[in-house]
Amino acid sequence: MQSYTIGQAARLLGVSPDTARRWADAGRVATRRDESGRRLIDGRDLAAFSVRLARDAADEADVPYTSARNAFAGIVTAVKLGDVAAQVEIQAGPHRLVSLLTREAVEELGLEVGMEATARVKSTNVHIDRT
Repeated sequence: MQSYTIGQAARLLGVSPDTARRWADAGRVATRRDESGRRLIDGRDLAAFSVRLARDAADEADVPYTSARNAFAGIVTAVKLGDVAAQVEIQAGPHRLVSLLTREAVEELGLEVGMEATARVKSTNVHIDRT
């Protein structure tokens, strides 16, 4: 089974290594030490913890009723308006999402650079690469 260092786990969870370390110190996620003394998190434990984190965040947030399960909360970094269409970019942690939508939708939502927004993704084609 694959194991992750605190730094790797932090990157995957979208938090700082200090936050991941505090979670481990508090016993929120199980760790073990390797032969060189580094703390490692087993892949299955990290996966289960990430699901709990997402569920806890969803419980705390005012989540709208939607069938789109992949929500990326972030900040609008660019808005490009055309005559009919528009392009909006959102930076959600390490993820850059670009959406093409109508100009009318952008104006109705009042989207501007610097504001919070959530990109919701529903797709029938999702490609997964193993790293």
